[in-house]
Amino acid sequence: MDNEQLEKINKFTRRELTADDVYVFSVILCDNDIDRDGECFSDDALEELKKLFVGKTGISDHNASSSNQNARIFDTEVVTDNTRTTKYGSVYKYLKGSVYMVRTDENKSLIAEIDGGIKKEVSISCTAAQRICSVCGCDKSKTACAHVKGKIYNGKQSYTILRNITDAYEWSFVAVPAQVNAGVTKKFSSDGDFTSKGVSADVDEIEAAAAELRRDIRRLAFFAGGKSAADTASLMAEKMNTRQLIALKKSFENKSSGSRFGVEVQLAAENDAETENADFSMK
Repeated sequence: MDNEQLEKINKFTRRELTADDVYVFSVILCDNDIDRDGECFSDDALEELKKLFVGKTGISDHNASSSNQNARIFDTEVVTDNTRTTKYGSVYKYLKGSVYMVRTDENKSLIAEIDGGIKKEVSISCTAAQRICSVCGCDKSKTACAHVKGKIYNGKQSYTILRNITDAYEWSFVAVPAQVNAGVTKKFSSDGDFTSKGVSADVDEIEAAAAELRRDIRRLAFFAGGKSAADTASLMAEKMNTRQLIALKKSFENKSSGSRFGVEVQLAAENDAETENADFSMK
Protein backbone atom coordinates (compact mmCIF):
# COMPACT_ATOMS: atom_id res chain seq x y z
CA MET A 1 0.00 0.00 0.00
CA ASP A 2 1.33 3.44 -0.92
CA ASN A 3 0.93 6.73 0.94
CA GLU A 4 -1.68 8.00 -1.53
CA GLN A 5 -3.95 5.03 -0.79
CA LEU A 6 -3.49 5.45 2.95
CA GLU A 7 -4.34 9.14 2.67
CA LYS A 8 -7.60 8.30 0.88
CA ILE A 9 -8.47 5.69 3.50
CA ASN A 10 -7.91 8.11 6.36
CA LYS A 11 -10.53 10.46 4.93
CA PHE A 12 -13.09 7.98 6.28
CA THR A 13 -11.53 7.26 9.68
CA ARG A 14 -11.81 8.99 13.07
CA ARG A 15 -8.17 8.31 13.88
CA GLU A 16 -5.26 8.07 11.51
CA LEU A 17 -4.60 4.49 10.50
CA THR A 18 -1.27 3.03 9.47
CA ALA A 19 -0.56 0.47 6.79
CA ASP A 20 -0.39 -2.23 9.47
CA ASP A 21 -3.91 -1.38 10.63
CA VAL A 22 -5.67 -2.09 7.36
CA TYR A 23 -6.20 -4.83 4.79
CA VAL A 24 -6.70 -3.60 1.20
CA PHE A 25 -8.12 -5.44 -1.81
CA SER A 26 -9.93 -4.69 -5.08
CA VAL A 27 -13.33 -5.71 -6.40
CA ILE A 28 -14.99 -5.48 -9.81
CA LEU A 29 -18.33 -3.91 -9.00
CA CYS A 30 -19.99 -3.97 -12.44
CA ASP A 31 -19.31 -3.56 -16.15
CA ASN A 32 -20.86 -2.46 -19.44
CA ASP A 33 -21.62 -5.94 -20.80
CA ILE A 34 -25.02 -7.61 -21.00
CA ASP A 35 -25.61 -9.52 -17.79
CA ARG A 36 -27.60 -12.67 -17.06
CA ASP A 37 -30.74 -10.60 -16.66
CA GLY A 38 -30.42 -9.05 -20.10
CA GLU A 39 -29.29 -5.63 -18.87
CA CYS A 40 -26.11 -3.57 -19.05
CA PHE A 41 -24.79 -0.29 -17.70
CA SER A 42 -24.01 2.43 -20.22
CA ASP A 43 -20.50 3.87 -20.21
CA ASP A 44 -21.90 7.09 -18.71
CA ALA A 45 -23.57 5.05 -15.97
CA LEU A 46 -20.20 3.52 -15.03
CA GLU A 47 -18.77 7.03 -14.65
CA GLU A 48 -21.71 8.02 -12.45
CA LEU A 49 -21.28 4.92 -10.32
CA LYS A 50 -17.58 5.67 -10.04
CA LYS A 51 -18.39 8.85 -8.12
CA LEU A 52 -21.29 7.43 -6.12
CA PHE A 53 -19.51 4.35 -4.78
CA VAL A 54 -16.61 6.14 -3.11
CA GLY A 55 -17.16 5.72 0.62
CA LYS A 56 -19.89 3.08 0.29
CA THR A 57 -19.87 0.26 2.80
CA GLY A 58 -19.45 -3.43 2.12
CA ILE A 59 -21.73 -6.01 3.76
CA SER A 60 -22.73 -9.65 3.27
CA ASP A 61 -25.82 -10.97 1.48
CA HIS A 62 -27.34 -7.46 1.35
CA ASN A 63 -28.18 -7.69 5.04
CA ALA A 64 -28.49 -4.00 5.90
CA SER A 65 -27.34 -4.20 9.50
CA SER A 66 -24.61 -2.07 11.09
CA SER A 67 -23.16 -5.22 12.67
CA ASN A 68 -22.82 -6.65 9.17
CA GLN A 69 -20.55 -3.87 7.88
CA ASN A 70 -17.06 -5.15 7.24
CA ALA A 71 -15.39 -3.02 4.55
CA ARG A 72 -15.52 0.32 2.74
CA ILE A 73 -14.62 1.54 -0.74
CA PHE A 74 -12.03 4.32 -0.62
CA ASP A 75 -11.34 4.72 -4.34
CA THR A 76 -12.87 3.77 -7.68
CA GLU A 77 -11.74 3.57 -11.27
CA VAL A 78 -13.41 2.83 -14.60
CA VAL A 79 -11.04 0.47 -16.43
CA THR A 80 -11.05 0.04 -20.22
CA ASP A 81 -9.96 -3.35 -21.55
CA ASN A 82 -9.17 -2.92 -25.24
CA THR A 83 -8.56 -6.67 -25.61
CA ARG A 84 -12.23 -7.49 -24.98
CA THR A 85 -15.56 -6.48 -26.47
CA THR A 86 -19.07 -6.67 -25.06
CA LYS A 87 -21.77 -8.93 -26.48
CA TYR A 88 -23.06 -5.94 -28.46
CA GLY A 89 -19.63 -5.09 -29.88
CA SER A 90 -18.39 -2.18 -27.74
CA VAL A 91 -15.06 -1.97 -25.95
CA TYR A 92 -15.33 -3.68 -22.58
CA LYS A 93 -15.23 -1.47 -19.48
CA TYR A 94 -15.66 -2.20 -15.79
CA LEU A 95 -15.85 -0.34 -12.51
CA LYS A 96 -13.16 -1.33 -10.03
CA GLY A 97 -13.38 -0.48 -6.35
CA SER A 98 -10.44 -0.28 -3.96
CA VAL A 99 -11.56 -1.51 -0.56
CA TYR A 100 -10.16 -1.39 2.96
CA MET A 101 -10.92 -3.31 6.13
CA VAL A 102 -9.56 -2.63 9.60
CA ARG A 103 -7.60 -5.67 10.77
CA THR A 104 -9.29 -7.15 13.86
CA ASP A 105 -9.47 -10.55 15.50
CA GLU A 106 -13.10 -10.78 14.37
CA ASN A 107 -12.38 -10.44 10.64
CA LYS A 108 -9.29 -12.63 10.39
CA SER A 109 -11.38 -15.44 8.90
CA LEU A 110 -12.98 -13.12 6.35
CA ILE A 111 -9.58 -11.83 5.24
CA ALA A 112 -8.34 -15.42 4.89
CA GLU A 113 -11.41 -16.29 2.79
CA ILE A 114 -10.81 -13.28 0.52
CA ASP A 115 -7.16 -14.19 0.08
CA GLY A 116 -8.11 -17.81 -0.56
CA GLY A 117 -10.66 -16.93 -3.22
CA ILE A 118 -13.65 -18.15 -1.19
CA LYS A 119 -15.22 -14.73 -0.71
CA LYS A 120 -15.05 -13.48 -4.28
CA GLU A 121 -18.41 -12.66 -5.87
CA VAL A 122 -19.99 -9.32 -5.06
CA SER A 123 -23.13 -7.45 -6.01
CA ILE A 124 -24.15 -3.82 -5.80
CA SER A 125 -27.35 -2.00 -4.90
CA CYS A 126 -28.16 1.14 -6.88
CA THR A 127 -30.91 2.96 -8.76
CA ALA A 128 -31.11 3.69 -12.48
CA ALA A 129 -33.66 6.31 -13.54
CA GLN A 130 -33.59 5.22 -17.17
CA ARG A 131 -33.93 1.70 -18.62
CA ILE A 132 -33.55 1.97 -22.38
CA CYS A 133 -34.71 -0.76 -24.77
CA SER A 134 -31.89 -1.67 -27.18
CA VAL A 135 -34.36 -2.34 -30.01
CA CYS A 136 -36.78 0.61 -30.02
CA GLY A 137 -35.02 3.07 -27.69
CA CYS A 138 -37.98 3.63 -25.36
CA ASP A 139 -37.41 4.25 -21.67
CA LYS A 140 -38.98 1.25 -19.94
CA SER A 141 -39.15 3.15 -16.66
CA LYS A 142 -41.78 5.37 -18.31
CA THR A 143 -43.22 3.48 -21.29
CA ALA A 144 -43.63 -0.26 -21.78
CA CYS A 145 -42.66 -1.86 -25.07
CA ALA A 146 -43.15 -5.27 -26.65
CA HIS A 147 -39.47 -6.23 -26.77
CA VAL A 148 -38.58 -8.99 -24.34
CA LYS A 149 -35.01 -9.14 -23.08
CA GLY A 150 -33.00 -11.95 -24.63
CA LYS A 151 -35.17 -12.31 -27.73
CA ILE A 152 -33.95 -11.48 -31.23
CA TYR A 153 -35.79 -8.89 -33.36
CA ASN A 154 -34.72 -8.53 -36.99
CA GLY A 155 -31.35 -9.99 -36.09
CA LYS A 156 -30.85 -7.67 -33.11
CA GLN A 157 -30.83 -8.93 -29.53
CA SER A 158 -33.12 -7.18 -27.10
CA TYR A 159 -31.57 -5.99 -23.84
CA THR A 160 -32.00 -3.06 -21.46
CA ILE A 161 -29.44 -0.26 -21.12
CA LEU A 162 -29.24 1.24 -17.64
CA ARG A 163 -28.62 4.99 -17.57
CA ASN A 164 -28.86 8.02 -15.28
CA ILE A 165 -27.77 6.44 -12.01
CA THR A 166 -29.40 8.44 -9.23
CA ASP A 167 -27.98 6.69 -6.17
CA ALA A 168 -25.74 3.88 -4.97
CA TYR A 169 -26.36 2.21 -1.62
CA GLU A 170 -23.95 -0.59 -0.83
CA TRP A 171 -22.02 -3.52 -2.22
CA SER A 172 -22.14 -6.99 -0.82
CA PHE A 173 -20.38 -10.33 -0.76
CA VAL A 174 -22.82 -12.96 -2.01
CA ALA A 175 -22.62 -16.73 -2.06
CA VAL A 176 -24.53 -17.37 -5.29
CA PRO A 177 -24.66 -14.37 -7.62
CA ALA A 178 -27.77 -14.19 -9.79
CA GLN A 179 -26.28 -11.92 -12.42
CA VAL A 180 -22.86 -10.85 -13.53
CA ASN A 181 -23.16 -7.10 -13.11
CA ALA A 182 -25.49 -5.11 -10.93
CA GLY A 183 -28.95 -4.86 -9.45
CA VAL A 184 -31.33 -1.99 -10.09
CA THR A 185 -34.95 -1.11 -9.69
CA LYS A 186 -37.26 -2.39 -12.39
CA LYS A 187 -40.22 -0.25 -13.35
CA PHE A 188 -42.98 -0.67 -15.87
CA SER A 189 -45.65 1.55 -17.32
CA SER A 190 -49.01 1.58 -15.54
CA ASP A 191 -50.95 1.46 -18.80
CA GLY A 192 -51.70 -2.20 -18.25
CA ASP A 193 -50.11 -3.78 -21.30
CA PHE A 194 -46.76 -4.35 -22.92
CA THR A 195 -47.28 -2.77 -26.34
CA SER A 196 -45.80 0.42 -27.70
CA LYS A 197 -47.35 2.60 -30.38
CA GLY A 198 -47.40 0.72 -33.65
CA VAL A 199 -46.05 -2.51 -32.09
CA SER A 200 -48.17 -5.49 -31.07
CA ALA A 201 -46.91 -7.97 -28.51
CA ASP A 202 -47.60 -11.63 -29.24
CA VAL A 203 -48.84 -14.01 -26.58
CA ASP A 204 -45.39 -15.40 -25.78
CA GLU A 205 -43.95 -11.91 -25.29
CA ILE A 206 -46.80 -10.82 -23.00
CA GLU A 207 -46.41 -13.98 -20.94
CA ALA A 208 -42.65 -13.41 -20.70
CA ALA A 209 -43.20 -9.82 -19.55
CA ALA A 210 -45.76 -10.96 -16.97
CA ALA A 211 -43.32 -13.58 -15.68
CA GLU A 212 -40.69 -10.86 -15.30
CA LEU A 213 -43.17 -8.78 -13.30
CA ARG A 214 -43.87 -11.73 -11.00
CA ARG A 215 -40.14 -12.13 -10.34
CA ASP A 216 -39.88 -8.41 -9.53
CA ILE A 217 -42.82 -8.67 -7.12
CA ARG A 218 -41.23 -11.62 -5.34
CA ARG A 219 -37.96 -9.74 -4.93
CA LEU A 220 -39.67 -6.60 -3.63
CA ALA A 221 -41.70 -8.67 -1.18
CA PHE A 222 -38.57 -10.47 -0.02
CA PHE A 223 -36.78 -7.23 0.80
CA ALA A 224 -39.93 -5.88 2.48
CA GLY A 225 -40.69 -8.89 4.66
CA GLY A 226 -38.39 -11.81 4.02
CA LYS A 227 -39.04 -15.24 2.53
CA SER A 228 -42.54 -15.69 3.94
CA ALA A 229 -43.67 -12.39 2.43
CA ALA A 230 -42.08 -13.36 -0.89
CA ASP A 231 -43.87 -16.73 -0.90
CA THR A 232 -47.22 -15.06 -0.17
CA ALA A 233 -46.70 -12.45 -2.87
CA SER A 234 -45.78 -15.16 -5.38
CA LEU A 235 -49.03 -17.02 -4.70
CA MET A 236 -51.03 -13.80 -5.13
CA ALA A 237 -49.24 -12.85 -8.34
CA GLU A 238 -49.65 -16.26 -9.93
CA LYS A 239 -53.36 -15.66 -10.67
CA MET A 240 -53.12 -11.99 -11.65
CA ASN A 241 -53.30 -10.43 -15.11
CA THR A 242 -50.85 -7.82 -16.37
CA ARG A 243 -52.76 -4.82 -15.01
CA GLN A 244 -53.08 -6.42 -11.59
CA LEU A 245 -49.38 -7.35 -11.54
CA ILE A 246 -48.37 -3.76 -12.31
CA ALA A 247 -50.67 -2.48 -9.55
CA LEU A 248 -49.26 -4.97 -7.03
CA LYS A 249 -45.68 -4.11 -7.95
CA LYS A 250 -46.42 -0.40 -7.57
CA SER A 251 -47.93 -1.01 -4.14
CA PHE A 252 -44.71 -2.70 -2.98
CA GLU A 253 -42.65 0.16 -4.41
CA ASN A 254 -44.80 2.77 -2.66
CA LYS A 255 -44.61 0.95 0.67
CA SER A 256 -40.83 0.80 0.35
CA SER A 257 -40.32 4.41 -0.73
CA GLY A 258 -39.66 5.64 2.80
CA SER A 259 -36.94 3.07 3.43
CA ARG A 260 -33.29 3.88 2.99
CA PHE A 261 -32.99 1.07 0.51
CA GLY A 262 -36.38 1.67 -1.09
CA VAL A 263 -36.87 -0.79 -3.92
CA GLU A 264 -33.31 -0.76 -5.18
CA VAL A 265 -33.13 -4.53 -5.04
CA GLN A 266 -30.90 -6.95 -6.84
CA LEU A 267 -32.03 -8.55 -10.06
CA ALA A 268 -32.87 -12.23 -10.13
CA ALA A 269 -31.71 -14.97 -12.43
CA GLU A 270 -34.03 -15.77 -15.31
CA ASN A 271 -34.15 -19.41 -14.27
CA ASP A 272 -36.61 -19.91 -11.41
CA ALA A 273 -34.80 -23.12 -10.49
CA GLU A 274 -31.86 -21.12 -9.12
CA THR A 275 -31.20 -21.26 -5.40
CA GLU A 276 -32.86 -18.90 -2.97
CA ASN A 277 -29.77 -16.68 -2.77
CA ALA A 278 -29.74 -16.42 -6.56
CA ASP A 279 -33.30 -15.08 -6.48
CA PHE A 280 -32.21 -11.91 -4.76
CA SER A 281 -28.59 -11.17 -5.52
CA MET A 282 -26.12 -10.71 -8.32
CA LYS A 283 -22.41 -10.38 -9.01
